[in-house]
Amino acid sequence: MDLISTYIGFDCRGLEEVVAAKMDDATRQIMNGFNHFKTENYNKHPELYKELAKGQTPKFMVFACCDSRVSPSIILNFQPGDAFVVRNIANLIPSCDKVRYSGTGAAIQYAVSTLGVKNILVIGHSKCGGIEGLMKLPPGPPPPSNLVEEWVKIGIPAKNKVLEEHGHLDFDKQCYHCEKEAVNRSLKNLMTYPFVADAVNQKTLTLMGGYYDFVQGTFELLNP
Repeated sequence: MDLISTYIGFDCRGLEEVVAAKMDDATRQIMNGFNHFKTENYNKHPELYKELAKGQTPKFMVFACCDSRVSPSIILNFQPGDAFVVRNIANLIPSCDKVRYSGTGAAIQYAVSTLGVKNILVIGHSKCGGIEGLMKLPPGPPPPSNLVEEWVKIGIPAKNKVLEEHGHLDFDKQCYHCEKEAVNRSLKNLMTYPFVADAVNQKTLTLMGGYYDFVQGTFELLNP
C-alpha cells in the first residue's frame, strides 16, 4: 500500500522511478539481486525450473556455517535443486535429541528419509567466530540468556581433543584445528540418528567433511 500511495499523484513519472526513489540501500540490493537472478538464471534455464516445479531430488544435504563469508552454493557452484542446505553457528550437528534439537533432527530426517539424499556434507571454515567462541568457552554452565554459548557446547568434545593434542600451540592454531575437529565431531553425531546410521550401513548414504579456507582460497575434503 505504501508504494501504491506514493505512486498516486506522480503520474508524470514512471512507477519504477518512484519505487526506486523510495528504496533504501538494503531494499535496492535485494531487488537488484533478484532481478539479476531472474535475468541471468531463471529466464535462461526455463526447463530446469519447470522440472524443479515437480519436486526436488537433491544429491547433497549440506551443513554450513551462518557466516556471511561462507555460502556453500557459491563455494561449490551448486545450482537450484542440487543441495538441501542447513546453516547454523559453526556448522555444528548435535547428537540425536527429540526435544532440544528437534529442528536439526527434522531437517536431517526429511533429507534422508523423504528426499533420499545420497551424501551429507559438513563444511567447516577458516576464521570461524563460533569455533573461536567454543575455544574461549569458560567452564560451567553458560548464562541462561546466552543462546550462542549453549549452542556451541555441542562442540566441547572437539575442543577437548584439540586441547589434548594441540594445547601447546597458540590460540589461533588451536582454533584452526578445532574448526576441522568440529566437523569430525558433527559427522560422529550424525551416526546417532537411527535413519542416518541405517542408510550408511546400507551404503545408500555417504557422510563427508569439508574445510573451506577463504583466506587462502582452498577447499579440502576431510577424512573423518
